[in-house]
Amino acid sequence: MDNFAYLLVDRTSKEAIVVDSGWETNPILKAVQAKGAIVKYVVATHEHFDHTSTIADLAKQLNSKVVAHSASPIEHDISVDDGDELVIGRSKVRVVHTPGHTADSICLYDGENVFTGDTLFVDTIGKFDDSNADDMYHSLHDVLMKLPDSTMVYSGHDYGEVPFRTLGEEKADNVFLRAKSLSEFVSTSG
Repeated sequence: MDNFAYLLVDRTSKEAIVVDSGWETNPILKAVQAKGAIVKYVVATHEHFDHTSTIADLAKQLNSKVVAHSASPIEHDISVDDGDELVIGRSKVRVVHTPGHTADSICLYDGENVFTGDTLFVDTIGKFDDSNADDMYHSLHDVLMKLPDSTMVYSGHDYGEVPFRTLGEEKADNVFLRAKSLSEFVSTSG
């Protein structure tokens, strides 16, 4: 399924956040060791098993806290909501609630980069059912698209021509972000 997991490290303190755990912990543990990172939080961008199946084990191995949205059904230590911040050293990462793919979907924004889980991919978006079309449209058009065009988008899977690119490039090329109305958005997904 080509899942991505991310390690965000504050340069000064070496405190860190792991974004999603994916299928295996060894590559993440190696990256943590290579960076000399001290992982405070392991964050679930949403409840799906391909992002969380190893999250409890990873957090235990790293002596970290599992973080998830307050609506998440996964077992977690810290509940977050839209606008909350996770602090690592001198760095702050803002939680952006983006329901649509799932009710508990969140993105993480550090002021330059956004980690979108399965909300937004390169050239496409996460799957949603008809009952979540309003939520997904709002999350994309009224929330994520308000971030600066220079924001780098890092998604939860490698489904595009490239693994990441700017939000401005996504706005220009992603048919879902070009939709001018909810009805156009829904017909695009059909």
